[in-house]
Amino acid sequence: MASWALICPGLNLHRSFGGDDGGGGKFKVFCSSAFGNQRGRRGGGAAVAPKSAPPPRPQKQQQQRRPPAPEKKRHWKEGEHPGVSDGVVGDRRSPIKNVKKRSDDRLNAKAWACTVTEALSDRIQKKQWQEALEVFEMLRRQPFYAPKEGTYVKLLVLLGRSGQPDRARELFDAMVEEGGCGPTTELYTALLSGYCRNNLLDEAFAVLAEMKNHPVCQPDVFTYSSLIKLCVDTSNFDRVDQLFEEMSERLIVPNTVTHNIILSGYGKAGLFDKMEEVLVKMLESTNCKPDVWTMNTIISLFGNKGQIDLMERWYEKFRGYGIEPETRTFNILIGVYGKQRRYDKMTAVMEYMRKLEFPWTTSTYNNVIEAFADVGDAKHMEVAFEQMRAERMRVDTKTVCCLINGYGNAGLFHKVVSTIQLAERSEVPKNASFYNAVISACAKADDLMEMERVFKRMKNGGVLPNEQTFSIMVETYKKEGMHDKVYDLELEKQMMGAETVDGSDEREEAA
Repeated sequence: MASWALICPGLNLHRSFGGDDGGGGKFKVFCSSAFGNQRGRRGGGAAVAPKSAPPPRPQKQQQQRRPPAPEKKRHWKEGEHPGVSDGVVGDRRSPIKNVKKRSDDRLNAKAWACTVTEALSDRIQKKQWQEALEVFEMLRRQPFYAPKEGTYVKLLVLLGRSGQPDRARELFDAMVEEGGCGPTTELYTALLSGYCRNNLLDEAFAVLAEMKNHPVCQPDVFTYSSLIKLCVDTSNFDRVDQLFEEMSERLIVPNTVTHNIILSGYGKAGLFDKMEEVLVKMLESTNCKPDVWTMNTIISLFGNKGQIDLMERWYEKFRGYGIEPETRTFNILIGVYGKQRRYDKMTAVMEYMRKLEFPWTTSTYNNVIEAFADVGDAKHMEVAFEQMRAERMRVDTKTVCCLINGYGNAGLFHKVVSTIQLAERSEVPKNASFYNAVISACAKADDLMEMERVFKRMKNGGVLPNEQTFSIMVETYKKEGMHDKVYDLELEKQMMGAETVDGSDEREEAA
């Protein structure tokens, strides 16, 4: 554990300038005047020097006349008050009516519009979908605002990532009805990706059929890549082959992203032979060469399965192919070594990043914090978090979740409350992973009433419980022998249709 105590090498450049600007730099000027005075000596027969003529009197300089004093402006009528001002009476200009007022109105209107649009971008960036929709609806009512395609794409993607595909569909239909911004392939793909992120296979293929029937908005390689990812995540490999056939019929060439998705799917399903076939095709291809994302996918697959030797071997192979690692590559290695409790290698990778001048990111610290949180090492977890804050790194949802899990595993439940308050102050988005971490901490503390309150708050906040949520609560109720509560949860799960795959929020953050 002591290997974590890293001193981050700071870059302190001090320049020393020579020279003394004090008393040594003074200059002294010495002025000397010599006056010659010849005195005649009185003596017999001595000639006396004649008196010199007096110097001519300087002519009196003519006095320059000053300009007349400016006329002083009176404040009062004559005889009413003796006070006068020193200002000069100038030519009075005729006032230009309402110029200043019109200028101020124009500036104020412009500033107001920019402020609201910036507020919309800020809500989207912070993944606050409810607030973003409120600001967007307010903007749409303004006569000067015409939403562009990019704004709709950002909102559709945000709603899809926030588990709100139905609201994304409503927004898309409202956009089509208004007619201000017609549907495009990019907008359809953003809508389809929302269904894909929430594992809604039938709805996603319905959007694909709608695109095929549209005269302009035909699916492209990004549309098919999103669908292939959905089929891979749900292990529907038969549909993957069908989608590849459709792409071939439409003369759509799969790109490197598409192959990386298939590699990831085959690896997660344990189909390493097919994964190797795809990788060999990529190496032989001319337009789909492996890239750094391919390397990240492969080493992440073997690392998450605990096959460290294979992970390191493939890392060296990709380096031999000329693929250079990036920050995310090192973050994957740090996360894998941390989960395997190989803290010496984790520290070595972090030092290597510093040596190559790769910056430590929020994901870097999240992996370190998670490594100590899993074993309940609150001391080293807090050291990593304090160093993260000292470097002014952004705290995200995963950071808060790791801290809550770490304090829960260490039995420091009072610090769970302070971490939740920190998330409130930092305006961290609250997704299913956040509520799952809090529910798990309540379960470890045997506080079932608070666990139920958090579960209710989760649903009221518009966050759908996933499989992990129900699993934590069912195990807790079974442990306490509350079989009636287990039955109620199973019914609620069926009614809500919660079929979210574990780790969906992690895939969302990675995207």
